[in-house]
Amino acid sequence: MELKVQTLSGEETGTYSVGFDVIQDEKGEQAVHDTVVAYMAAQRSGTAKTKDRGEVSGTGKKPWRQKGTGRARTGSRRTNIFSGGGVVHGPVPRDFSKKVNSKTRTLALRKALSERLKDGEVTVVADLKLETKKTKALSAQLDAIDTEAKTLLLVDADASNNDNLCLASRNIPLVELAEASSLNTYQVLRPDRIVITQAGLDAVAGRLK
Repeated sequence: MELKVQTLSGEETGTYSVGFDVIQDEKGEQAVHDTVVAYMAAQRSGTAKTKDRGEVSGTGKKPWRQKGTGRARTGSRRTNIFSGGGVVHGPVPRDFSKKVNSKTRTLALRKALSERLKDGEVTVVADLKLETKKTKALSAQLDAIDTEAKTLLLVDADASNNDNLCLASRNIPLVELAEASSLNTYQVLRPDRIVITQAGLDAVAGRLK
């Protein structure tokens, strides 16, 4: 697939060939679902915790004698029927992560990128280097290449180390800066438009081959 290459001022400078096979059919849809579900599950902290009757503070003395009071028999003030007692079957810390093998993750990323490419939602630029750290400079350039509300700026490792780009992008609420080597399927699906550098596209293609 051939893509048009633009400068940050919106001018076309040529074309660029995608370095991986674009999926044209329905292959990979289940892989995308499984990968996104696993990613969202991994974001859960799993730290919810309640105390059971063995963990709450309180006396171990029997509240009243076994028989003769007319009340139900009980042996502890720390059970759930008393105020301040323990919780029955409450949440405990757990790991919500799900296992997805590397081939499935790769297929999911290729499928997600293929769909964004086919829908014309990926803009390729020569580079994303900035001479200033001013937010308005980056904002003006994004307006020139007609980006949508939510935008993912995808760069290679060298560009991600550019302090000006990092400082300028982090102050724009709906713009996210990501490195191609750590790109995941969820990041591809989330924004309205993806702006990627040629070097960043090469890095992604290297992962998908």
